[in-house]
Amino acid sequence: MSLTEHRQKKAISISAAVITVSDTRTEVTDKSGMKMIGYLEEAGHKVSFYKICKDDKRSILTAINDTDSVEVDVVLLNGGTGLAQRDITIETITPLFTKEITGFGELFRYLSYTEDIGSAAILSRATAGVYKDRVIFSTPGSTGAVKLAMEKLILPELQHIVNEIRK
Repeated sequence: MSLTEHRQKKAISISAAVITVSDTRTEVTDKSGMKMIGYLEEAGHKVSFYKICKDDKRSILTAINDTDSVEVDVVLLNGGTGLAQRDITIETITPLFTKEITGFGELFRYLSYTEDIGSAAILSRATAGVYKDRVIFSTPGSTGAVKLAMEKLILPELQHIVNEIRK
């Protein structure tokens, strides 16, 4: 089946979780989490779970595992992907992956470099993978990073990825 045929398959219902990893953001100041939710809802997807958690391993794992109660197809994390000592989202989630989607991080950094931030793109550790038959995307917490990831990578391929995981 060609890529075009894959994309023309019947639209499927996707349930999503959005988790913001931050020691400082609140529901009032979480622009990136709200941006993710807005993109998902605008695309016709259901956001079944939203949470802000601290940038520590236990909080991140608890938030991800809390999504089990709502049976989501995709978990979108934003924040905690930098190089600072407290940024441990990547170290926390990558051991969970049964399959890593390496192209997501590669393309995210490429697009960041060419369209947005130049050589500072090397600081991004955006990643994605499969865990418990769902896709997990982890993006930086800036609204620009969320916009880039959602518009250029996640939303265009989300239904295709979920279909593949459901096979």
